Amino acid sequence: MAVIDALPDMQRDLRFFPAATAQPQKLTTEQIHYFNENGYIFPIDLFSPEEADANRRYFDKLLKMTADAGMDSYAVASWHTHCVGIYDLVTDERILDYVEDILGPNLVCRMTHYFAKTPGDVKSVYWHQDASFWALTPSKVLTVWIAIDDVDEENGAMKLFPGTHLLGRIPFEWVTDEEDGVLNQHVHNPEQYAQPLSVELKAGQISLHTDMLLHGSQPNPSTRRRCGLTIRYFPPDVRGNEPDNAPAIIARGTDPDGYWQHIPRPEGDAIPPHLLAAK
Repeated sequence: MAVIDALPDMQRDLRFFPAATAQPQKLTTEQIHYFNENGYIFPIDLFSPEEADANRRYFDKLLKMTADAGMDSYAVASWHTHCVGIYDLVTDERILDYVEDILGPNLVCRMTHYFAKTPGDVKSVYWHQDASFWALTPSKVLTVWIAIDDVDEENGAMKLFPGTHLLGRIPFEWVTDEEDGVLNQHVHNPEQYAQPLSVELKAGQISLHTDMLLHGSQPNPSTRRRCGLTIRYFPPDVRGNEPDNAPAIIARGTDPDGYWQHIPRPEGDAIPPHLLAAK
């Protein structure tokens, strides 16, 4: 496969930037080293069983909203601008403490997405590197993956390929209609790079992975749902394709350059209007 640039009009620096925190507060120095070598950390216990139940009930509410609007289970993407519950997860201090140990004290969030595989879901999230999708540079994005449901290999857990974040941009092909993918990119034959590892989590646990790590997930043939919320954070020196005044949540600290314009906390929960207008 040839290297394809999914965003040919934007010059991007796609390489791994190691965490350099000298005195982490939540992670250990050994975990920081492991992250730099392997590209991920899991599992991390974060939410209590009661909070995990509340997270699940909240997503159930959003899922009903999507169904009532004629949308599928993958539609809740970047709703943090209009949903207070997602916004509050983005700004949860416990999550930010872990993210700060990787990225530093100033933290920006622009993307969130619930990946919900309903029982019997035949769709795959084909093997990909997150950085290939986003109009952001340099590639310093960290994903926090919150397990909304118990996640295991039986119900389509995310799988990752340790160490592939050190390979630069990996060639991919566009997903065909026959493949029926959730996303539109597919790295074929990923085992040539590493052996896959299943990210099995209990509801309320989280995982962390860098945007250059090769990963994906397969169909859910089980009778149990598999849902996780991805929250994407990056330091404010990352830039989008806007010349200035780019909207995002400044989740912790500040943007010294003033490029990222803070999105205020919304009231209530609503489907973003532009999605309803597009239907």
